[in-house]
Amino acid sequence: MTTSLFYANEITALKRSGRYRERHLYESDVVDLASNDYLGLADDPAQIEQAYKTLSKAPSYAAKASMLVNGYHQIHADFEKALCEANGFEAGVILGSGFNANIALIESLVRKGDALFMDEKYHASGILATKLTDGKVTFFSHNDPHDLLDKLERSKAKRNIIAVEGIYSMDGDILSREIIEIADRYDALLIVDEAHSSGVVGKKLMGVFDLYDITIAANHIKMGTLGKAYGSFGAYILASEHIIDYLINRAKPIIYATAPSLFDTLLGHQALIYIQQNRESLREAIEERQAVVRETFGLDIPGLIVPVVIDDNVKVIEIRDQLLKEGILVGAIRQPTVPKAIMRLIARVNVDIGLLREACVAIDVSRMAQGQL
Repeated sequence: MTTSLFYANEITALKRSGRYRERHLYESDVVDLASNDYLGLADDPAQIEQAYKTLSKAPSYAAKASMLVNGYHQIHADFEKALCEANGFEAGVILGSGFNANIALIESLVRKGDALFMDEKYHASGILATKLTDGKVTFFSHNDPHDLLDKLERSKAKRNIIAVEGIYSMDGDILSREIIEIADRYDALLIVDEAHSSGVVGKKLMGVFDLYDITIAANHIKMGTLGKAYGSFGAYILASEHIIDYLINRAKPIIYATAPSLFDTLLGHQALIYIQQNRESLREAIEERQAVVRETFGLDIPGLIVPVVIDDNVKVIEIRDQLLKEGILVGAIRQPTVPKAIMRLIARVNVDIGLLREACVAIDVSRMAQGQL
């Protein structure tokens, strides 16, 4: 039998353009400045031990079914309640991943006759979800309240829905407060993907609604993930009881998927408790790392994402590989994920501040050596 290489030309083209991707296994002793584990909780044995201790007393160790069949457990309900109390929302539902949560929100909420206004740099999961809706989809200029307002004022839709991120995953910039105000003024549903802001910004480290001291209203919807600052895996949606009730009845990733892992849910709940109990010291650690980034790169970052522009798909990989030889792991993000290739450094809280400073200097030196001034 002849083996056919059905996609050989496409793979060759990716390699030629410097856009070919591979999986790697990295040594555990590298200085990890690539992970989205902002608070270092995925490396904390106490989190694992507490989650295991709780799960070992449960009658079942796995969800076993859809949430609407027999997969909804007290562990899920307890976490949803805790998230609502911490964030000021009426109701919530947890899902298997942030990707699924965006599909659930956009595919189910945007109906025929509705209009969705999405930031042009919204996550790929949200962009994919726009292909599944019967509503009108309009992209507005990144984080630009004026462009959003101009487009929103011309809408004749039955419902207007706005989709934005709290902190954008590649640029690391934060949602303009004006966009929240516009959504409220026009009574538009507002979806805020807080994957990269929850656990990182705000007085209580709950995200941008917390940061801007926003009183939660019926049009506000928050999506957060457990795979970033919460050191686990999964996601949640918080909203009014009305919206959550609707999602449970219409969102396919909720209805047709096995309920989220009980262990991952417990890890997320444990992380929430940890953040609530240690928010002052965590905020100090975050601010200290932001200061190091400011000193080295001259960048004021609202969270812990540091985008260092290289603008060359080949050179960004060369810099990443050189840094790895020095024991420093940093993300190399290429087109088309970003308009210009970047080194994406995550100033993780559990990385020693001295090591972070050394890594930042090494990145800056490597960048200059490649001529990226």
